[in-house]
Amino acid sequence: MEATTMNKVELQGYLGRDAEVKTFESGRTLVSMSIATNEKFNNNKGELVTTTTWHNIVYWKNKKEESTDFLKKGEMILVVGKLNTRKYTDKNGLEKYITEVVAQKLEPVKVEVTQ
Repeated sequence: MEATTMNKVELQGYLGRDAEVKTFESGRTLVSMSIATNEKFNNNKGELVTTTTWHNIVYWKNKKEESTDFLKKGEMILVVGKLNTRKYTDKNGLEKYITEVVAQKLEPVKVEVTQ
């Protein structure tokens, strides 16, 4: 019996730039963006340290009427999808790899400010 495996990613972070939207001749639309997630911890000196990780996100829009207007720089979003690593050759002929999240769901997150 083969064991079940899973490739699932769930991220909540801030958009680093407005999403880029590209529509192909086939009619399919690709939305690409990057989001930042932060982690806070105390280092060995007891100082609070914040680290930021940037994640590349790609999303294939399913319907023309689906809105991606909320994907603006600084907005917090929830991303659910899967990890994908792909290989490409750059303009100098070197093979490169990129790991990205292929999103299946994107949602805006309402941020409540507390004082």
